Amino acid sequence: YANGQSGFSLASMRSKTRSRYYIQVPLTDKVENWTEDRLWDELAARFDPISEHKVTRGPALEMSIAPLRSYVFETMRYGRLFLAGDSAHIVPPTGAKGLNLAASDVAYLCDALVGAVKQGDAAGLDGYQARALARIWKAERFSWYLTKLMHRFPEDGAFEHRMQEAELDYVASSTAMQTAIAENYVGLPL
Repeated sequence: YANGQSGFSLASMRSKTRSRYYIQVPLTDKVENWTEDRLWDELAARFDPISEHKVTRGPALEMSIAPLRSYVFETMRYGRLFLAGDSAHIVPPTGAKGLNLAASDVAYLCDALVGAVKQGDAAGLDGYQARALARIWKAERFSWYLTKLMHRFPEDGAFEHRMQEAELDYVASSTAMQTAIAENYVGLPL
């Protein structure tokens, strides 16, 4: 994670041979304006020298511009139709919670369906929405927090930037804050 004058950037290792890279660009920008070389050069400029040297340049498998958006459909059930994952909620990539939330939705719904089918108990289905939403809103809050912490927004002024810097300093110096971020980042318990 990096937050600089040009905005947010992230290098996220997905496997030993694959990484996902994010850089903040204006929403009006076009992916056609970004060559692979421009992407690598921009990442190098945004990361510190130690991190920059750990980035292996290579062909980009996919390049896209994604808007920072969050939403939650609080009606996750309509009769026998249940929503889970991205059909029910979206989080910005900053918090890396999308897949975690989808997996927890499916785990909750699976437990509820097993109870309904095997034991004839619909309580799990009736409680699915409340159970899932309790976790979803916590993950949305965390993603919102990281997005506000790590991105530079055009409408922000000097005060907002100084608040960001103060918060980043607090995160870097507070064991309690680091623990809270780690707890949310790895995923809240099911």
